[in-house]
Amino acid sequence: MENLQQLAIDYGIIDYALQIVAALAVFVFGRWVVLALTSATRRVLDARKVDPMLVAFGTNVAYVALMAFVVVAALGQLGIQTASFVAILGAAGLAIALAFQASLSNLAAGVLLVTFRPFRIGDFIEAGGTAGVVEKIEIFTTQVRTGDNKTIIIPNSAVAGSNIVNYSTKPTRRLDLVVGVGYDADLDRVRAVLDDILGADERVLAEPAPTIGVTALADSSVNLVVRPWVASENYWPLHFDLHETIKKRFDAEGISIPFPQRDVHLRQVA
Repeated sequence: MENLQQLAIDYGIIDYALQIVAALAVFVFGRWVVLALTSATRRVLDARKVDPMLVAFGTNVAYVALMAFVVVAALGQLGIQTASFVAILGAAGLAIALAFQASLSNLAAGVLLVTFRPFRIGDFIEAGGTAGVVEKIEIFTTQVRTGDNKTIIIPNSAVAGSNIVNYSTKPTRRLDLVVGVGYDADLDRVRAVLDDILGADERVLAEPAPTIGVTALADSSVNLVVRPWVASENYWPLHFDLHETIKKRFDAEGISIPFPQRDVHLRQVA
């Protein structure tokens, strides 16, 4: 037994085992400290009512950066020269950066989105070829929820590199409808009916005043634009209700809404 102990001491097995234990202790304790710091930071920022998008992004970046220091400290306990390790890590980082250009562009785009904040959590946006409610923005991706309750993960570079349409920044929106009537219709009467429909709906704002005007003399109809202003949250309910109300009211008033028709003539060949 004494010979085994002396052999372990001679070969440094005990010392190396102690180094491994110390490295594991540094890593576990350091990870616990990092989690505690990021959690405390998140609670403080939430208490100060900081933008949730900025909170999530900042804590994710802080966690990755602090864990890098913990890993370096744990490696130092193993006797690895951290200075040379950092140099090697820098060279490897350059190679990784070249291999993961898309990921780095997503990271840079995420920083830009958080810095300039063209949208916030809960905004309805159109970007990156999709539309939905922003649920969260992370280091590399932005998560949105579509109207049919699907979750779409969009790379940050696709969001920042495209036109961003934010439907939630303004309290009001203009509803654009196109209504076609026959050429034999009395336009003054049609306009009066449309005015009456808009005036009877409390969701239509008085200011700015609605616009009703002839927009085109089409092949089979006279097209009028109906453009009322509405609170943003009432946009789609009013959109659906106006179409239905206009159809029912036109039927009651005897105003025809033309639709494409085709006459087919059959000729019998002897």
